Amino acid sequence: MRTEVVRHIDALADEELPAYVYDLHALREHARAIRAALPERVEMLYAAKANSDPELLSVLGDHVDGFEVASGGELHHIRGLFPDTPIAFGGPGKTPRELAQALDRGVERLHIESEQELRLLTTLLGDRTVDILLRVNLPIALGQVALAMGGQPSPFGLDPVEIGRCLTIIAAERRIRLRGIHVHLASGLDATAHLALADDVLSWARDWAHAHRVELAEVNIGGGMGVDYARPDQKFDWPAFGAGLHRLLARHPGLTVRIEPGRSVTVYCGWYVTQVLDLKRSHGQAFAVLRGGTHHLRTPATKQHNQPFRTLPVNAWNRAWDRPEAHNEPVTLVGQLCTPKDVLAQRVPVDHLRAGDRIAFAMAGAYAWNISHHAFLMHPAPSFHHLDHAPVPTTSHA
Repeated sequence: MRTEVVRHIDALADEELPAYVYDLHALREHARAIRAALPERVEMLYAAKANSDPELLSVLGDHVDGFEVASGGELHHIRGLFPDTPIAFGGPGKTPRELAQALDRGVERLHIESEQELRLLTTLLGDRTVDILLRVNLPIALGQVALAMGGQPSPFGLDPVEIGRCLTIIAAERRIRLRGIHVHLASGLDATAHLALADDVLSWARDWAHAHRVELAEVNIGGGMGVDYARPDQKFDWPAFGAGLHRLLARHPGLTVRIEPGRSVTVYCGWYVTQVLDLKRSHGQAFAVLRGGTHHLRTPATKQHNQPFRTLPVNAWNRAWDRPEAHNEPVTLVGQLCTPKDVLAQRVPVDHLRAGDRIAFAMAGAYAWNISHHAFLMHPAPSFHHLDHAPVPTTSHA
């Protein structure tokens, strides 16, 4: 955590908590390093579902080749911020209205998930043309992964045996141009595992294109770069991944590879900051009750992990009674919701924690606020703060 971030958190009034604090300087440096690690012929699209905060997206716009969206709402949001930036539209269950919006708003690539979706697209084209990728669920053994999107029965993509019918439809419809293949099978991969999977995917795509006499311009291998919440300092090895992609591309001349990272790009720039309201004991265990909770930061409940955090002591105490506190013992950090599932970190050892102290949860820059159940119990929304080199950071409220 940069000194500037700590100073800003210390200066927040209690009424501004909970707060999301985004370090735009750190994000810019991280995005620049990722881009520098990738070789030519690798294009990076940011998966907007990870965090669609406009100021974060504005920073990323200088370092990515475009954005990946998965709904009409995301499409409208991104196109409003970036009128001319390339957009790829993926995800299952696209409605007729969303497909029409994609055509109207100049989506660069449509990722087709099924024969039904492709047939629906043909009814909406009019005099327009569109470039597509066919998303394929390859039967590749994935082993132990954080989240399997394919390689097994899945709602995502086409089985390879179904591609032939899609090729027949495309051959009869000159307004649809097949540009390549999309394969996103798993999330939570380290660089070595991701490269091994990319090698399998590119080899399959090459052989498939040769067998079907398809001119293959690009292969999108998705995102899924691993993020380890238990070891925040162990980031995905982008230099090794970039070097490995360079070696793979040497065996596939003329091919463009696209990646669509999300979590691994923005997760480290965000902090969810809150306050200890109470520190109590139940059946011999210590609980810190915090402002906010999983309705603001759903990630730990979803992934069943302890969200990494830092304690920021606050020495002021203006109550007439002694502060409840914990010393050298495990503490469970919970929110204000009326459910035992409102847990952000469970039985984590702390040296010293008191009511009134502040907690800064790290790795809150992706799949955090935007996937949380905001309306449950109708607590106030957090405030949002964006820190950069400017002396006065911007502040907004949801």
